[in-house]
Amino acid sequence: MRFSAATTADRILPQRLASRMRPLLVRVDDILFSADERGEAGRMSLIAFAVRVVSAAIAFISQVMMARWMGSFEYGIFVLVWVTMLIIGSISCLGFSTSVIRFIPEFRERAMLEELRGIVLSSRYFVLAASTVIAGVGALGVWLFSPWMEDYYFVPFLLGIFCIPMIALTDLMQGMSRAYSWALSALFPTFITRPILILVFMALAIWFGFPADAKTAILSAIAATYLTAVLQLASLTARLDTLIQAGPMKVNLRYWLAVSLPIFLVDGFFYLLTNADVLMVGLYLDPDQVAVYFATVKTLALVHFVYFAVKAGVAQRYAQFTHGGDTDRLAGFARETVSWTFWPSLAMAAVVLILGEPMLALFGEEFVDGYPLLFVLVVGVVARASVGPCESLLTMSGNQNVCAFVNATTLAFNIGLNMLLLPLFGLWGAAFATALAMVFEAVALSFTVWRRLGIVMSIFIPVRSAV
Repeated sequence: MRFSAATTADRILPQRLASRMRPLLVRVDDILFSADERGEAGRMSLIAFAVRVVSAAIAFISQVMMARWMGSFEYGIFVLVWVTMLIIGSISCLGFSTSVIRFIPEFRERAMLEELRGIVLSSRYFVLAASTVIAGVGALGVWLFSPWMEDYYFVPFLLGIFCIPMIALTDLMQGMSRAYSWALSALFPTFITRPILILVFMALAIWFGFPADAKTAILSAIAATYLTAVLQLASLTARLDTLIQAGPMKVNLRYWLAVSLPIFLVDGFFYLLTNADVLMVGLYLDPDQVAVYFATVKTLALVHFVYFAVKAGVAQRYAQFTHGGDTDRLAGFARETVSWTFWPSLAMAAVVLILGEPMLALFGEEFVDGYPLLFVLVVGVVARASVGPCESLLTMSGNQNVCAFVNATTLAFNIGLNMLLLPLFGLWGAAFATALAMVFEAVALSFTVWRRLGIVMSIFIPVRSAV
């Protein structure tokens, strides 16, 4: 007999309380046990949310320990280098980490087995080759621009470049797992395994007498990134081999690239938007200020991962509804995902504002200076959550070009504000620039979805008002 939260409540709770809780518990049962697309997407979002909760705790603890071990100056160097490598590594997929979420459900839906085999295998080789070339160009760039670079950044950046191919491969495998709704396979390596390994390798390095500096931290990150990628590749390959029978494959790389490159622009602008403030702070201010700002932003991860969890659970369903031609179900499901994103984000924002100061104090006394910035940054995060995963809806519905344009405009707006406000107001300028850019992005994406698809993606606009 299957477990049911609603039935269990009827048995063990007073009748009046059970009656009031029944609508909520029925909805919980639908998400946990329903076999339809909505239930599957809800389960994946819940799993993604749970993974991100655990990941946020692990990341927070590891970052606190790294900051304590290294001090704010060396920690700031590590932060800037590592964030830069994560951006470049993710962009090095050239859009395939997201386009496979669109192609794999399409090929499965239409029984296009030859194309399915082709994209599963060829995308790995392509991403590895492309990311290796990009890493080589990056190393050459660091070498050529070293005269204009602070000495303490040169070696860490040169070392960090070795991570790029494995970061790209890990992102691609995450996309493949999401295409099959394998939430744990998609998220566990990146958000659980890798940060734990970085912390373990860093602790071992210090124990064996290596200096607790940025170079040691980057070497630990390299080892963790490669080990994580190899383990994920072995696991995913074995799982796919059981589902996809051996046979001929068709590779249509030109078409796949034509679809993936606009998505590459969307993803690139998204990653830059997510981290532009940290990069701009690193450009204008000293590493210790980078460390304070990054710790503040990391504290906001509790709010950010709600949006990520919903996005991870719904992207493949957007693609499925779009290719199935069911516009009514797409519209209803898309509007529902806005509520999934906004209300938990709002609750998490309140928690962060209440606990932010003692959380930052764990990094060190100087990190508490970032607490007032949370009140500015959280406005932007909640505004962004109020429109749900708009860019996923646009990308999965074939509107990746206009989505790229919106993200590019927002990025330019963000960088322009940072260039204007950072020199004048320091970290406060970065916080205001980032919050205003996120508000602008939310409005622009919501308006674009409405104009292109006729779907209202805003918690503040009643559905009946859209005609």
